[in-house]
Amino acid sequence: MTETVDHTLELDELAAALEGAERTRRPIDQLSAGRPWLGPVEAYGIQERLVAARISQGETLLGWKVGLTSAAMQQQLGVDQPDYGAILSDWVVADGSELPVDAFIAPRVEAEICFRLARPLRGPGVTVADVLAATESVSPALEIIDSRIRDWKLTLVDTIADMASSARIVVSEERVSPRDLDLRAVTVDMTRDGETVASGIGAACLGDPAAAVAWAANTLGALGVTLQAGHIVMPGALHAAAPVVAGSTFTATFVGLGSVSIRFSAPGDKA
Repeated sequence: MTETVDHTLELDELAAALEGAERTRRPIDQLSAGRPWLGPVEAYGIQERLVAARISQGETLLGWKVGLTSAAMQQQLGVDQPDYGAILSDWVVADGSELPVDAFIAPRVEAEICFRLARPLRGPGVTVADVLAATESVSPALEIIDSRIRDWKLTLVDTIADMASSARIVVSEERVSPRDLDLRAVTVDMTRDGETVASGIGAACLGDPAAAVAWAANTLGALGVTLQAGHIVMPGALHAAAPVVAGSTFTATFVGLGSVSIRFSAPGDKA
């Protein structure tokens, strides 16, 4: 008979290590190394501990992000399936904001189409049509991803535990009905200081960004979680993420949606 080992204490310790890495901006070693018992269920348990701690400190849940939905991002991080993470209030910043680059460890930027829900979604059985019917609007968005794991050396369970590698969300105030355009065909060009560093198309995101939202509703629904009215949902990148350069400005321009930008101030920059 195989003995069942309770890893609760170690999961608590790993969550604390990730929180410390984010706070001090000192990365830690790969969580999965030497821990064959650490699977997706345990990794989401670590993420849940981080979310609960931040909510206890006054943050609020604003929605959900889906990660690793494009082939480009899966190849970039060496994984083969999507994951999800919570979007909390302290990580959402306004379009055109300036962030200090030294608030991060090794940040990268990706362009996404943000969904704002007018009605709740809960799986199982949520379809693309259900997502479109429940969505109030879509907007241009950027996600700043970062890894509290050293050198971005990740497995799927590492990125799941590490808040799905999220760090900040930037959402434009521009809003478009998802029924007014084909999200699969929306294209985006992302520039860094005016130079194009990435391009993508909606279909790169699980074939349709709305399909990624349906995946989140169904996956979370199986866990008893509902995507609530008023939530925002980030369905994943339309291209491989681009590394941040201190002092740089990123702008993503979406055909039919508009644009969104963020600047990263270098250490010593004056406001």
